[in-house]
Amino acid sequence: GSCGHRCCPGRNNGCWAPGTRHTQCYCDSYCQRTGDCCEDFQATCRRTAVGCAVGPWGPWSGCSSPCGVGSKTRSRQVTVPPRHGGEPCPDLKQRRGCLGEHPACGVAK
Repeated sequence: GSCGHRCCPGRNNGCWAPGTRHTQCYCDSYCQRTGDCCEDFQATCRRTAVGCAVGPWGPWSGCSSPCGVGSKTRSRQVTVPPRHGGEPCPDLKQRRGCLGEHPACGVAK
């Protein structure tokens, strides 16, 4: 069987081609683990693997709690999505703790 232009990242049972003797061969990157890749998988799909690329982190948000313990978040965007079994994307969001210190908080104390 031939992958042609049909290469899929990860495990994808819908990414196959007709193989020999009425069987199916696969063109997803998981086929390397299961050993059922099409004959041209390496030449067709692995050569065109593109890993994920992400942009810089954005600014941290304000604290979710104006007074006391809360959290801040920040995110980044995918600039190049992974293709053909390339490296998957790293985390796109981060969260960390914070302590809200709004001027009105002192009145509550």
